[in-house]
Amino acid sequence: LLCCLVYPPLRDITLTALQDAFFQVSVFVAATLYIYYHLIERIPQLELSYLANKSPTLEIFFAALLGALPGCGGAIIVVTQFTKGQASFGAIVGVLTATMGDAAFLLLATKPIEGLIIMAIGLVVGVTSGVLVNIIHKKDYLRPNASDQLADCVTQPTKAVRLSKSVWKVAIIPSLIVAILIALNTDFNAFSPKLTQMITFFGALMAMLAVTTWAFSSKGKSYQDVASEEECPSPPSTLYKVLQDTHFVTAWVVVSFMLFEILVNFFGFDLKLWFSHYVYLAPLIAVLIGFLPGCGPQIIVTTLYIQ
Repeated sequence: LLCCLVYPPLRDITLTALQDAFFQVSVFVAATLYIYYHLIERIPQLELSYLANKSPTLEIFFAALLGALPGCGGAIIVVTQFTKGQASFGAIVGVLTATMGDAAFLLLATKPIEGLIIMAIGLVVGVTSGVLVNIIHKKDYLRPNASDQLADCVTQPTKAVRLSKSVWKVAIIPSLIVAILIALNTDFNAFSPKLTQMITFFGALMAMLAVTTWAFSSKGKSYQDVASEEECPSPPSTLYKVLQDTHFVTAWVVVSFMLFEILVNFFGFDLKLWFSHYVYLAPLIAVLIGFLPGCGPQIIVTTLYIQ
């Protein structure tokens, strides 16, 4: 990323990708996770393991409902629960089938009726898929061993995470306000071109902070270290857990945004041309794009639909 920022032909592309990753994804992920973790502390009944013991179908429904909500946060919550051995494989299938990620914000802001219809369809298909998967497979199918995940547990957050926490505490509220305005297609140029430039640099700086913190937090010895998602069973604070998940997601989203921008600007990859010239293959093309990690590709396809 630093090399891309230094190289003039890639500088603007990189700044835009970093800004989009932060304001379109990272901020909403952090806000959603923070709300959920606080709710879990006060209402333990919202834990997927508790719901699964009451009713497997209820677990799937709640997982799919989290996925149907706008943003990536719901999906990340369920995946995290699964890696800790507290959710079934059906819950994973349900949430990932139901989710639109951050593309939901864009769709709801521009075409609210279509957005709500797609969310409802995603919820129904997600619940159905999750229930069928749990009927076919055992509850612990592909579930990681929780004890293995905690084998190399770090007792305290790294210095990088502590520094990041201090910055996020100050930046989260103004960042969320800007992110909501961007999701509502607000034209900041109408106020001042300098304001747009300031927002771009701020978003890029925060995205770089997230990616750098994630890189310095990972020892790479286990899945837990590589993801930098989970602290010990009793982490120092909820905010540390939120930031670790957010940093991990940000890294993947930045990668997907950068890859797409490079393909478009340097290799002539034109999605709009693909969809117009190969109409009969449009659903398959969209599915393949959906396989790419992060919300970026989904947001791009949703933008093409809106246009």
